[in-house]
Amino acid sequence: MAKILNVFNKINFLRERYYKASTSKDALLKLIAETEIAEQVYNSNAIENSTLSLDETEKILLQIDLDRFISERELFEAKNLARVVAYVNKKAKEQELTIEIILLLHKILISNIRDDIAGRFRKNNEYVRVGNYIAPNPKEIVDRIGKMLIEYNAASHENIIKRIARLHLVFENIHPFIDGNGRIGRVINNYLLIREGFVPINIKFIDRKNYYEAFKEFDRKDTTTIMEEIVGKALTNSYYKRLAYLENKKIITLKDYAKENKLSHSNLINKANRQTIEAFLEKNIWKIGV
Repeated sequence: MAKILNVFNKINFLRERYYKASTSKDALLKLIAETEIAEQVYNSNAIENSTLSLDETEKILLQIDLDRFISERELFEAKNLARVVAYVNKKAKEQELTIEIILLLHKILISNIRDDIAGRFRKNNEYVRVGNYIAPNPKEIVDRIGKMLIEYNAASHENIIKRIARLHLVFENIHPFIDGNGRIGRVINNYLLIREGFVPINIKFIDRKNYYEAFKEFDRKDTTTIMEEIVGKALTNSYYKRLAYLENKKIITLKDYAKENKLSHSNLINKANRQTIEAFLEKNIWKIGV
């Protein structure tokens, strides 16, 4: 519990520092958001077993031909999710998250992949299974999503990490769509974070094992500890990156930082993974502002 409380306090401190550093720097913030889209798309799709690399994802979004054949589905998964991320970055502050917005995000995500299910919840006898878990009856979906949003808004006094972690776990537990639940769940996280004045997060593919453990923990114990750690780590990482740019620091790789300061690179990587130093992952490379 003390560990989580320390993260809560750290986020509040980083948020204040971010607001001070971001004054009159809207153009830089927009640039950071735009360059992050490919990473958001790569990581979220990779968690769902996409075969695309980060480099391939970037090429698709830049309309550069790939060196290998990929399916039409993977092509649209990358392009569509990029459109969803861009929409969230632009619209989250303007519109409250509602069931209608969730359905719109899904329609953008699944268009040209499965138009028959794009933009609608499961219905009639459309049941889905995740591992050994069978998602709720389609008839319950609208009420459950509505309750999820009400409970999230009612908990506004609680720390944002705890609120986002629980909402994400509840949403994935409902699994309202036939396809696209994980990706929509992760963009909903960012919709709410941006709307409440925080920075968006990027749950990394390399954390997938721990990410799935969070769902097992929630199913077994109805607790959110692992997901809180994941969200907290992703949020500090996002703040560290932005602050390095906003505070005009020289950004170097952690490997070069270790050489310059005669420090153990592996020890620094461990600290970076625990987010006890202000290092951040950018294009799968650990970096730090100095």
